[in-house]
Amino acid sequence: MGKRRLEDAIQKIDHPIEVTYRSFELDPTIERDIKENMHEKLAQKYGMTIEQAKANTDNMVQMAKESGLDYKMDTLILTNTFDAHRLTMFAKEHGLMAEMTERILHAYFTESKHIGDHETLADLAAEVGLDREAVKAMLASGDMTDAVRADEEEGRQIGVNGVPFYLINKKYALTGAQPTELFVQALQQVIAEDEAANA
Repeated sequence: MGKRRLEDAIQKIDHPIEVTYRSFELDPTIERDIKENMHEKLAQKYGMTIEQAKANTDNMVQMAKESGLDYKMDTLILTNTFDAHRLTMFAKEHGLMAEMTERILHAYFTESKHIGDHETLADLAAEVGLDREAVKAMLASGDMTDAVRADEEEGRQIGVNGVPFYLINKKYALTGAQPTELFVQALQQVIAEDEAANA
């Protein structure tokens, strides 16, 4: 959702903007295969009822809809996302990080695909133009583990402790799924400062 709002803001600004995605795991200890659904897991984690958890996710679904996204929280498959992060790092090496990130997010939130499953990840990778067998080999090995860990550590050093988190021009931080207009204002401010500094 935050990604979509940022993209909408960039469309409104007549200036080249480069976006870099970083690795962040909400729960690095979570298993690959989980029996509980989203509502059950939220209820356990935060000590709420299933009804309260469902109300929280319904709110997120509505916010997503306002951004043009179709979240399916009732059928979403919870999983450990570390291998999905490894895949995005692999995609980055092939110039397809943005495409891979978008494909994984859509598969997870809208299509209820198991993004911890290696076959699923290999299929998604092939869809964006990566070699399926090369991806399967990478996932079966420990490749890209160091890249993800280094990326996560860099995030910790700049203060990332939740998502979404945006760092603009290595100077200004925004957290949460901010309104598109706030992104527009922040980007315009940074562009104006850069232009003034380079004048």
